[in-house]
Amino acid sequence: MDMTLSKRGDYVVRSALCLARAYESGDYRKIREVVAEMDVPQTFASQILADLVRAGIADSKAGKAGGYRLARDPMDVSLLQIVEAGEGPLRSERCALGEGPCRWEKVCPLHETWSEATASLRRTLSETSLADIVKRDEDLERSDHAVPLDSHRHGSLTLELVDWVQIELPTAVVCQRLQRNESWITKAVKAGYSDAEGLRCTIDQGGTAWSIAGSPVVVLGRGGTNTERERQLIWEAGGRQGASSRFEGSLILREIDDERTELRLAGKFRPPLLPASTDRALTERLSRATLRTTLREIAKVLENRTERSA
Repeated sequence: MDMTLSKRGDYVVRSALCLARAYESGDYRKIREVVAEMDVPQTFASQILADLVRAGIADSKAGKAGGYRLARDPMDVSLLQIVEAGEGPLRSERCALGEGPCRWEKVCPLHETWSEATASLRRTLSETSLADIVKRDEDLERSDHAVPLDSHRHGSLTLELVDWVQIELPTAVVCQRLQRNESWITKAVKAGYSDAEGLRCTIDQGGTAWSIAGSPVVVLGRGGTNTERERQLIWEAGGRQGASSRFEGSLILREIDDERTELRLAGKFRPPLLPASTDRALTERLSRATLRTTLREIAKVLENRTERSA
């Protein structure tokens, strides 16, 4: 028996988790941020967030400073409420044995057992708060939570990457330029994958392309203790094979002197899906090439932007 959530239920839980992680700040989350951070499809995101609003779990606000945020403390929101916001009521609407021929007219032998199992599931979900899920998520992120022996996730390759470059600009100027329109970062990310593909072609001409479909979804947010000098950077890129590549980390500024700044990019990178036979060393090399070119393209734009565009 498959005990997984439907796609809609899955996306509702992910979206609620994203809003819960931002609850303490009081900030509204943009749809594009939820899409990038939680792998929620862009085409469904507005519907999913609307489910949470209708259920009284989230509030929405229009305008540039608007978006979505939790309507109440995560401790006061149960997992049952979130799941039912997407799945509908979790209760049996029909006989467990279906509607086929049956010699029991009023109730079948499975009715009581099935009802007890359903009640047990509802009870477990209702006793689990959204705050519990947030803590577990954060523990897993820090590797502080043990992975259950019956985990169904097989874990695609994820690499811890870091690279840095020096910019001939004062740190204060770099901070200012990062605060403005960041749409150009999407071009830098695309350049990173393109450059890695060029490298792959010189090494493994007959292999699977290291390329992406469409434009990456990029989020440049706040992060770290000094938000001016550490910015959260997340991107999600659709693979041509149907899988996704993802980076989640930080863009960190460090003042070298009055005229120079170190720009560092560090985080977790999930490369595009490649055949299992692909050499791990090649995958790591292409991943580092993607990050390196992306970082250098960002640095190039920051240095070349005129005061008018900066």
